[in-house]
Amino acid sequence: MLSNKVNLKDMKKNWKKNTSIYGTRYVSEPIPKFEIPDEGMPSKAAYQLINDELNLDGNPNLNLASFVTTWMEPEADILINQTNGKNFVDNDEYPQTEIIQNRVINMLARLFNAPKDCDFLGTSTIGSSEAIMLGVLAHKWAWRENRKAEGKDCSNPNIVMGADVHVVWEKFAKYFDVELRMVPMEKGEYTLTADKVKENIDENTIAVGVVLGTTFTGQIDQIQEINELLVNVKEEKGWDIPIHVDGASGAFIIPFLDPDFKWDFRLSHVRSINVSGHKYGLVYPGVGWLIFKDKKYLSDDLIFEVNYLGGIIPTFNLNFSKGSSMIIAQYYNLLRLGKQGYSSIMNNLMETATYLANTLKNTGYFKLLDEELVLPILAIKLDNLDDLDGADDLTVFDISRKLRERGWLVPAYTLPANAEDIAVLRIVIKENFTRDMADLLVQDLNNIFDGYKKRFKG
Repeated sequence: MLSNKVNLKDMKKNWKKNTSIYGTRYVSEPIPKFEIPDEGMPSKAAYQLINDELNLDGNPNLNLASFVTTWMEPEADILINQTNGKNFVDNDEYPQTEIIQNRVINMLARLFNAPKDCDFLGTSTIGSSEAIMLGVLAHKWAWRENRKAEGKDCSNPNIVMGADVHVVWEKFAKYFDVELRMVPMEKGEYTLTADKVKENIDENTIAVGVVLGTTFTGQIDQIQEINELLVNVKEEKGWDIPIHVDGASGAFIIPFLDPDFKWDFRLSHVRSINVSGHKYGLVYPGVGWLIFKDKKYLSDDLIFEVNYLGGIIPTFNLNFSKGSSMIIAQYYNLLRLGKQGYSSIMNNLMETATYLANTLKNTGYFKLLDEELVLPILAIKLDNLDDLDGADDLTVFDISRKLRERGWLVPAYTLPANAEDIAVLRIVIKENFTRDMADLLVQDLNNIFDGYKKRFKG
């Protein structure tokens, strides 16, 4: 094939040069960081600059700190990209998305054993934080309406929970003017017990908050025992105190690992449950779900109806606009995996967690806060360092920093009041954390200890 001479004079200026983004002025000149630049830049240049900067973030696959999902199947990614532009609140414009949310609510309510004679309802939320605030707010409203109907004072509501709760519970109490009765932890007892609940409830208690898988240790509060207590309290004193279950971490695990364990709507005083789809629901952040056992537990006074998007839309949320993509992603997972798929994944997670726990104990330098693993979450503290020459001053915070040098993100922290002298590392086992990765983590931990041995001998 013959080629002809190209007349450079007739060629457009930007066609004469061929260079990568790194050959342009955008990588050599300063880019405004705290004010909008006067002029824009090519899309590829903007992408490359931001992408390169994000390389300084941690690797999501090595993030053992966060509970949130960091991997989904390619087909889910496609659905997410296709629905990123859909505002969920635009029900009149995107009616099928609303229908899909309704399907998910029905699936979850039945997964949580909502009684057949109850008219359950629920909503998607921006993670479990919004779900918890909405759920407990509904209980405050119900308590206030009941007190008014009885002609009693309703100016001093309180809520009872353990110190093992997520910070959003404290936010709720402060934001919505409710007395916070937080039961402190005790050494060796890191969950909320029925005895402690009994000491703190009264006629002004709007709800008891219990946790199905705590952020601090991965343990479960005494949900059944607390329910039995509240049944007796209702019979003896007439106080009908509801339970809200914070199932952010555990409500997508326990139904598949131990379906006979009663923590959900099978218990009479469990009136509302939240779960994070973006945790063990296996969906990217951020989507949460809130389910009420029966619509009678949600006052109509809290539901707003708007018509300025085309149709009449009932809304019960703290925010208004939100993306549709993660709702669709949740539905994808429920269809794609089914009960069998979720069960297989959760069993794999527990096998990996058990393997890692035993391997860490065998090093001789770690001890689990809870030997009975119920969720794939390990809270470990240092042990037997007297046998490790030169490591008398080694802390979990040192280990956390050393692991970060290898790319691992493992948080170190102290427990809440009354147990604050206990410092732990927490390892959250997620879907994409394999047995091979567990071995690599243990190897890096052993290298840290070996380094202290060599330092001492040197």
